[in-house]
Amino acid sequence: MDTRQALLVDAFAAEPTAGTPTGVVPEADGLTDDQMQAVASELGALETAFVLPAEDADRRLRCFSPTEELTQAETATVAAHAALSERGEIGDGEWTVATAAGEVAVETKQNGMVWVEQGQADITEVDIPYTDVADALGLDEATLKDVGADLPLVTADAGEPWLMVPVNYFEHLSNLSVDVAAVDSLCGRVDAAGVYPFTFDTVGADATRRSTFHGRAFRAGSRTEEPVTAAASGACAAFVRRYGALDDTIEQIIAEGGHFRDRPGTVSVDTDGTEVWVGGRAVTALDGTMTVPVVDDDDIIEA
Repeated sequence: MDTRQALLVDAFAAEPTAGTPTGVVPEADGLTDDQMQAVASELGALETAFVLPAEDADRRLRCFSPTEELTQAETATVAAHAALSERGEIGDGEWTVATAAGEVAVETKQNGMVWVEQGQADITEVDIPYTDVADALGLDEATLKDVGADLPLVTADAGEPWLMVPVNYFEHLSNLSVDVAAVDSLCGRVDAAGVYPFTFDTVGADATRRSTFHGRAFRAGSRTEEPVTAAASGACAAFVRRYGALDDTIEQIIAEGGHFRDRPGTVSVDTDGTEVWVGGRAVTALDGTMTVPVVDDDDIIEA
């Protein structure tokens, strides 16, 4: 039987059981589409990366959710390169990675950071009443209008569109009461993948840096808040940078999240308001062997 090493890597975290759990199969050569999908479904992570050889790039990544192949998956890309670095298969350097979205630039740093080119941000103001957004999130309308004079409601898309909802204080962001059906409706109205309420009030700080904003990610069609999302974090960073909401002295944006899932983590973002790179650390939390099903075989995968 075909067995492959399968990892669960916690992305955007420096220690296990934090950040976003992500699947990585370091040697996926020879697996079929159906086998990759079955493995991703069994691992159950939001994203699973399959590392493959490539002719015209340093490596190829195919990334799957439990139900489908993903076009863009920065979280899985960070997790895969952190795992390859942990295994000693790559060192510090700049890499070209073939993905379903095209060739992506990746950089691995000596300090453990992995940086991924996310792309260009497209930001569009949307005409949705604050009452509708407030009701969907269980907020008072004033908590949104208080910020709305400087930061309007927009969709921000750096590979995946998210509805950005600025909230005035962390206290209000922490007390959301999300109406899943209403969130789905909002996303349908503005063609967004999810809703991302955020505030400049933050939790994390140390002697050298402070987080820039704290965000919570609610994807359309899901009843569960995502822990730390690179897609929404990068797009939000481009939004606040483009609209002049940040002090000029802030060079690198730090987006924190996951605290309300008990999986805190941070995404670092470099952006001029248009071009976006996202970065973070990752750590392997689980290293095991998975039996891959035979093609067209309906048996349950053994782990």
